[in-house]
Amino acid sequence: MSLRCGIVGLPNVGKSTLFSALTSIQNVAANYEFATIDPNIGIVDVPDTRLYALAELVKPQKIVHTTVEFVDIAGLVKGASKGGGRGNAFLSNIREVDAIIHVVRCFDDPNVVRSIGPVNPVSDKEVIEMELQLKDLESIEKKLAKIERAAKSGDSKAKTELEALKRYKAHLEQGKNARTLPEASEDEKEAVADLFLLTMKPMLYVANVDEQYLHEDNHHVKALRKAVEAENAKVLRICAALEAQIAEISDRQERQMFLAEYGLKESGLDLLIREAYSLLNLITYFTAGEKEVRAWTIQRGWKAPQAAGVIHSDFERGFIKAEVIKFADYLQYKSETACKEAGKIAIQGKDYVVEDGDIMHFRFNV
Repeated sequence: MSLRCGIVGLPNVGKSTLFSALTSIQNVAANYEFATIDPNIGIVDVPDTRLYALAELVKPQKIVHTTVEFVDIAGLVKGASKGGGRGNAFLSNIREVDAIIHVVRCFDDPNVVRSIGPVNPVSDKEVIEMELQLKDLESIEKKLAKIERAAKSGDSKAKTELEALKRYKAHLEQGKNARTLPEASEDEKEAVADLFLLTMKPMLYVANVDEQYLHEDNHHVKALRKAVEAENAKVLRICAALEAQIAEISDRQERQMFLAEYGLKESGLDLLIREAYSLLNLITYFTAGEKEVRAWTIQRGWKAPQAAGVIHSDFERGFIKAEVIKFADYLQYKSETACKEAGKIAIQGKDYVVEDGDIMHFRFNV
């Protein structure tokens, strides 16, 4: 599965520093607005200790992580929805991602340029949101004009779509995001699905702080958390500058020592990657053999044939059954043979809903 998370934010909030740390691409933007123009793209492994635990037992020739693609989208500004800055290009880049990572400046540093007054994460958040909402309103209004004509002619489907579009329009006009429309039905969501609304995409906020506030919220982060309460959205506190230093350490043991010096068990980036994965409602299953131990990405709730199809379409088309071992059982019994002898391999059919951490082997016939 190709999964993309767009990193957005106002100019000079730390987006490119964070992206460079995530992807180990040393292209940190300069300290002036619009240093990032064309979006940078990087593919990042999803950290998963279970993969290493399986590899210790199986001794494969290689380990293959599941991945998430991150896109560093140039800084948005007020007026982007009307083409301000490089607004049309920026918003087009956002439309192409599955989820949004919104980086918000929550640190004070006079040496980092800021052209819109004192640091104010709530105001920054609102600037980005307003531009996305205005663009969504534009999309809805265009479709409304077409649907209204069809509805007047007596088309029942058009009438249903018309009411849904009007609900979303009123919601956006209140300064709210499409994803927070109360009790939106599947039919209503379907009515706007072809518009790929920007504010329908799941959002994760990253509060970029300085090292002083690695372990506690400063007043900026507290204000941001309060501002996003109604969205039921997560706020991650990360020091992008420190993460850039951590990313330069290639030796795993040395990196752990560095983290320990700052009282950290893991890097903020590892947490961010996992949260981004979770934000998209994804889970992981594994295949394990001598050639490779591999993690596979699927949507939560997928059944066994769909999961098999991620490996190859033939697996889904000719699916017969799946042999499933639970991760905890594999760790306990140490091998597939021992799991089989202990009766810990379950034979599952087409209706089996795959669970996070399942170790699977598919039987198929095409």
